[in-house]
Amino acid sequence: MHKPSVAELRPVVHPEGVKDRRSGEHWAGRLYMREISLRCDRYLVNTRITPNQLTYLMVVAGVLAGAALLVPGLAGALAGAVLIQIYLLLDCVDGEIARWRKQTSITGVYLDRIGHYLSEAALLVGFGVRAADIFHKEGAATHWEWAFLGTLAALGAILIKAETDLVDVARARSGLAAVKDEAAVPRSSGLALARRAAAALKFHRLVGGVEASLFILAVAVADMVGGDLFFTRLGVAVLAGIAIVQTLLHLVSILASSRLR
Repeated sequence: MHKPSVAELRPVVHPEGVKDRRSGEHWAGRLYMREISLRCDRYLVNTRITPNQLTYLMVVAGVLAGAALLVPGLAGALAGAVLIQIYLLLDCVDGEIARWRKQTSITGVYLDRIGHYLSEAALLVGFGVRAADIFHKEGAATHWEWAFLGTLAALGAILIKAETDLVDVARARSGLAAVKDEAAVPRSSGLALARRAAAALKFHRLVGGVEASLFILAVAVADMVGGDLFFTRLGVAVLAGIAIVQTLLHLVSILASSRLR
């Protein structure tokens, strides 16, 4: 059976605009993962593996990344970061295989969104439980307050995505077409300036799967040097704070824009 080349695959699985989507393409996808996924596509397009099965595997990899953080020390953080990279790869491959086979579906889009919700939440919950020291590396007590903060960060990360997705739900129920990118700009010039400043700083990305996994790995290295969980706990507090603030700011941004009009 003919194995398509990268040159044959590219115009079909990476149609114009895929890498340039303002809110739909991750920087890591543009930078390197889309090129890696193209090489993987060659070996998958002629198999019996379906795009939805790849999406299920994506979810498994993302949830396992959160579970991996329960392993103490650098090993757990490193495993979590690697699993998130696999999660990102599968997130690219499932859609590319669907485009090549012309098997794109509403079910696939739905599963993809659910996968993002579950995976990113699992990572942040795992980070919080890691900070709680459930294996008692620092003493007999388990500090569940850190697990609570991690769960709070996870809830914020889910709500940020839900706020965006619910715009399309609200518009569809009102008989309106899907929102365009330009409608995201707040009508107030002051809010528009604040939005541009926040986008430039990109602090909100820290609660995303790839960024959070790299952040967790960095604090694990710092803890290895320090010999305790100080930086992990500080990191959980930082991500929880970012998630809460970003949830509120994102809601204000949506209400102040033309996305609901």
